[in-house]
Amino acid sequence: MSFLQKKDALYIAIFLLCPLLIFSQAENRLNDVQLGEATKTTFKKIKEISSSIELVSIKNPRFPLVITKEAHIICEGVKTSYGQLDKVIFTFADDQLVYLEAHGNTDAVFARKQSEAPRSYLEYDAYVSQSLIINKSKDIAWVMNREALKLNLFIWQNPLFNNVKDHKNTAIDHKLPEFLNMGETLEKIKPSLIANSDFTSSKDLDGSDPNADFQITCFGVDYLGFPRTVEARFGVNQLNAVWILTAKNEENRIRQALKSQFGAPVLVNEKWEVFDNWNVALRKDKPEILLLTEAVALEYKNNSFFNQ
Repeated sequence: MSFLQKKDALYIAIFLLCPLLIFSQAENRLNDVQLGEATKTTFKKIKEISSSIELVSIKNPRFPLVITKEAHIICEGVKTSYGQLDKVIFTFADDQLVYLEAHGNTDAVFARKQSEAPRSYLEYDAYVSQSLIINKSKDIAWVMNREALKLNLFIWQNPLFNNVKDHKNTAIDHKLPEFLNMGETLEKIKPSLIANSDFTSSKDLDGSDPNADFQITCFGVDYLGFPRTVEARFGVNQLNAVWILTAKNEENRIRQALKSQFGAPVLVNEKWEVFDNWNVALRKDKPEILLLTEAVALEYKNNSFFNQ
């Protein structure tokens, strides 16, 4: 099993084994903070146990779980009954806590006296019932809701740990990644896929897709100012289809970006909005973007794929 296939297994272990999980309890160790609570509530609780605290609002949201309002609480010297964390950032989507990332002394604070044994994959320890993931080698811990787990956000690191001003002022590119050249051969495009990803993994497909027999999964591909998981699918050595994983709450931002790049859609229904002469599609029932070659797009159009 490759490095990222093991990361895929980590995601499966956490997400599929706890389908009834609504929120975790690991964050409770931070003065009873809870996922889903309001920004003001968390701010008040964390201020009591932090040496410094700052609320940062992002004017142009890019966090996938946000509809309109993105905010982060940045704390240093966070004291708990299990020890002190160096730095913690709490991420809020539309005034609800959905994600936190902690650095420094994380194993002592979060893993100590846990009621369950962790599921370990490489440097990651996952506490399933807690939605808690710890990377011991980097001394980082994450706690997040189910939607964040679905998007593989446990391999994302909040850029606000580096520089608040730079992150707030960074321009967002609204175009689809230019290196995704549909129809390109595997040999030619593979170096670009690797160069534009944090990690990649490859696998042969099971034959259920007649247009694809091989896939490269890319983690950390930038789109709309956020690292994405991208599935590049090849048929007879040619890049025929690309799936970009997205979130339902950012659907309108993606729609506007696609309209800006390609103009009005050629088809709109309950499940799909199709652009660029059927070559680009926004999927709405399962949030994703689909890119196709002209030949496959024509096939999908003719067999009413987008109307099923």
